[in-house]
Amino acid sequence: MIKKFCFVIIKFFILFLKKTKIDIYAFDKIMLCIGKVQISINRDIYDCVEDLNEIEVKIFSQNGEDGIIDYLIHRLRLDKKNFVEIGVGNYRESNTRYLYSRYHPKGLIVDYLDDMEKNVKPFVNFWKGDLRICNKKINSDNVLDLLDKNCDYEIDLFSIDIDSIDYWIIEKLKNNISKIFVAEYNPVFGAELEVSLPNISGFERTKYHYSNLCYGMSLKSLINLMNKKGYYFIGANLQKNNAFFVLKKFKKEDFFQSIKIKNLDNYTNSNIRDSRDKNNNLNYLSGDKKFKEIEECEVINLKDNKRELVRLKDLV
Repeated sequence: MIKKFCFVIIKFFILFLKKTKIDIYAFDKIMLCIGKVQISINRDIYDCVEDLNEIEVKIFSQNGEDGIIDYLIHRLRLDKKNFVEIGVGNYRESNTRYLYSRYHPKGLIVDYLDDMEKNVKPFVNFWKGDLRICNKKINSDNVLDLLDKNCDYEIDLFSIDIDSIDYWIIEKLKNNISKIFVAEYNPVFGAELEVSLPNISGFERTKYHYSNLCYGMSLKSLINLMNKKGYYFIGANLQKNNAFFVLKKFKKEDFFQSIKIKNLDNYTNSNIRDSRDKNNNLNYLSGDKKFKEIEECEVINLKDNKRELVRLKDLV
């Protein structure tokens, strides 16, 4: 009862902070403290979680990934919490910032933007941990060399979200590269298609299709790929665009007995409505209209390892 009361107070406090013009860095420090409390409350139910959505907490992640990652790390009893994250922007909103701010482990973050180190520094304490910044446009040809040069430690969590050729980059990674793996997928492709965007050098989401809806890979193709890499699927976030995987040596029956994996339809019926029209204005397409908008786009059909370039409409 006391914890529930505290949770209600926290929710009202967050709403108050959002309406108050407070310094961005002070706001982040407050959110970190509040997030620690929320995660602490969630840990009381970790033994009986049936769906990852139940323990979502947003601190510095884009959605509720902070809470899910804490759950997975806690259940696997990982001490070091070292990570690699590809696709972080200025690092204010990312999957590993909470881990770094809370535990100060070794970490590598990768993205490609002007003055990346200058933009990242305000959001982290570099002296407290070993955070390495790599300002480089990553692709399937350079990813292994980049990791060899910048990552000389055992990886507990690997996260990738670059809205583009994620499939081809993951394919090049070594098997069993981390204990936990987080990857973005495109729910618009649905539950049955096994597709990815072509491996285009310098891919840009908006240039490929004005709607911003044709990017990345389908969930089914991601699950199949991760199975080959030594992982099993453990669920997705509530927004249904980030999938979570665990190394097979950590057997599900030993560490996640209560988690129930559903039909893939449950992880692709996303309500996100971030589509754009030809003038780059949000047009809020929903349901089947999202797929209809991109049905002429070309993708790689990965079913039965065909790897053929086809139009989406020819696969349904």
